[in-house]
Amino acid sequence: MANIALVDDDKNILASVSMLLEQEGYHVRTFTDGASALTALSATPPDLAILDIKMPRMDGLELLRRLRQGADLPVIFLTSKDEEIDELMGLNAGADDYIRKPFSQRLLLERVKAVLRRAEAHKGGAPGPEGKKEALVRGKLALDPQRHECTWEGKPVRLTVTEFLILQALAQRPGFVKSRDSLMDAAYDDQVYVDDRTIDSHIKRLRKKFKQVDDNFESIETLYGVGYRYRET
Repeated sequence: MANIALVDDDKNILASVSMLLEQEGYHVRTFTDGASALTALSATPPDLAILDIKMPRMDGLELLRRLRQGADLPVIFLTSKDEEIDELMGLNAGADDYIRKPFSQRLLLERVKAVLRRAEAHKGGAPGPEGKKEALVRGKLALDPQRHECTWEGKPVRLTVTEFLILQALAQRPGFVKSRDSLMDAAYDDQVYVDDRTIDSHIKRLRKKFKQVDDNFESIETLYGVGYRYRET
């Protein structure tokens, strides 16, 4: 079973969530702050990290930034209740998903399983529908799902699993509009609900990453009220 890192300064959450995950067969490592987690997780990256955003010594956003320098591990953020800024910051930082506190254990477990399934299917094995495992070249863009590699004009662009799947869905049919719902289906398990803002935040993050290698990147177009499309250059 997967190895999961749980980082939160609330010891009650650490105890209850680690017990839940261990009952499902996962191996869980727990940490009470980002600084102590960074050393351990950099040496031995988990299959999934669940990070609280607000923690002493090093918050979850900074921890994610540093961990992503060495590995593209999937991340779920735990955010404060009714604080939308936490969610937007987490998604813009590259998190694959977020859950608001307080949360139900059933919801958390569904999200964990969904993110792990996406990550495993993406890196691992059988080709999906529409040949999703085949390398894809669209103008300056090249995507290799088998290696989780993305390049723009030969320059590497590091993407999370969710970002990769969204971009792949857009690039498969240049010029065709993809609704937010269809992008949700491409990037998320159909049992997991995410709202429109989640997709918009991932698109914003994708654009930012490509503009870091090409200031003139404009290949992901917004059609307001409809969705997004990829314009081949």
